[in-house]
Amino acid sequence: MSSRFRVVIADFITDDLAPERRILEDIADVTALDASTEQELIGHADNADAIMLYHNLSLTRETISRLTQCKLIVRCGVGFDNVDRTLARERGIPVANVPDYGTEEVADSAIGLLLTLTRGIHLYNARLQRQLGPWSYTQAAPIPRLRGRVVGLIGLGRIGAATAIRAKALGCDVVFVDPFTPDGTDKALGIRRVETLRELLEQAFVVSLHCPLTENTRHIVGAAEIAAMPMGSFLINTARGACVDVRAIPDAIRSGRLAGAGIDVLPEEPPADDHPLLRAWRDPADPCYDRVIINPHSAFYSEEGLQDMRIKGAQTVRRALLGQTQRNIVN
Repeated sequence: MSSRFRVVIADFITDDLAPERRILEDIADVTALDASTEQELIGHADNADAIMLYHNLSLTRETISRLTQCKLIVRCGVGFDNVDRTLARERGIPVANVPDYGTEEVADSAIGLLLTLTRGIHLYNARLQRQLGPWSYTQAAPIPRLRGRVVGLIGLGRIGAATAIRAKALGCDVVFVDPFTPDGTDKALGIRRVETLRELLEQAFVVSLHCPLTENTRHIVGAAEIAAMPMGSFLINTARGACVDVRAIPDAIRSGRLAGAGIDVLPEEPPADDHPLLRAWRDPADPCYDRVIINPHSAFYSEEGLQDMRIKGAQTVRRALLGQTQRNIVN
């Protein structure tokens, strides 16, 4: 029917679209394109009334300049760096995100990586699996007690705060840096605030990133920042891949500056096989093999979290198509 809206799911979702259709079926036709590149959207998204975007591609000028009647682009996730928000604003197209779908999952993953690394669990498993060294706790010795150690959080939004609560429950001394967090949040959570990244790095046993990707946070942790961390410290990134210059990790592991790194997300996914970190991580002769954990951008995932993301994204689209007040507009 000509009076019905047209909603396009650009990428990632490939099933029967039951959650989206349940919310939108009375007003819109929903189509999943399963695109892996922006070029695959040509001719399929131009006349969409709303676009739901995940993380397999970006919406740049190439696509946004062709949109003729789009009322909303919703990034079904927390980060929104894969949308040209400035151009969308110039074209009068709101861009929204879904900031509250996977808070628990990402925080749990960050703490899971923290425990796996600091307790030597991954190192023990990797070495014993290859039958290296004795069947003994000495394989990972010395392991310091976690309680009382400083866990430094870069960013204290929803996920950072959830991670802080979990780390505090483990008895850690939680410190954060975030220029956008209101004064007094540290008092409410019972954690400490520092004013500079350097101050955080110099005292942290574990550094965990929970910031968005912006021009200010791109490579916010690189070789120089890692060099400022104590010897034998740990780095965890469940934020955005490009927030860390991951090319600095292998040398930091080999020198002992980092005792381990947990990387949930890389700057490019899937990564090239010849990426320096990937080569080191896959080489049983390299220390990174035992001390680096890489996951496929999966910290957000649980079945419940994925459903939340889809439902909240579709609800955001519905409000836009019906002309209702929007929430979580990021441009």
